Amino acid sequence: MLMWTPLLASHAAAALVALGLGAWQLFGSAKGTPAHRLIGRVWVGLMLFVAISSFWITEIRPGSFSALHVLSIVTIVTVTLGLVAAVRGQVLAHRGNMTGSWLGLMGAFVFAVAIPSRHVPQFVLTEPLGAATAAAAIVLTTVAVVIAGHLLAPGLPRGADPDAAEAPTGRAG
Repeated sequence: MLMWTPLLASHAAAALVALGLGAWQLFGSAKGTPAHRLIGRVWVGLMLFVAISSFWITEIRPGSFSALHVLSIVTIVTVTLGLVAAVRGQVLAHRGNMTGSWLGLMGAFVFAVAIPSRHVPQFVLTEPLGAATAAAAIVLTTVAVVIAGHLLAPGLPRGADPDAAEAPTGRAG
């Protein structure tokens, strides 16, 4: 029987929103803008929640940690280093740590959906309407965060050259 606890559900939802926001930050946003920094803060919070909450999820090896928990430790370190690099204006270190963290999340996602006995594939197979609703909620949440980031911290004017944006000002994001 599929058992979604509040911890497991919030962990999965946060990971999926972080996956979408990370993709936006890497491939769709103008770097260094106030919106990029605000959305980045949300992404950092989600990533740290996902990594830390994983230590209470031991379904792969009941009662003990698995190799995925090593990824959680690496994520905590790289996200923190990426945040510190952003604050210090070290763009290359920031980009490297955040890209690596997102790629690690992608790897965990593939692992979570590729094994048929895991919760996500079982949810899709046993409750397709619920899975579709959850997927829609994840997409809408991700889009809402991106829109809110642009409304609350507008970046470059439409059509402006993102490469002409100023380097990070020492503020996190």
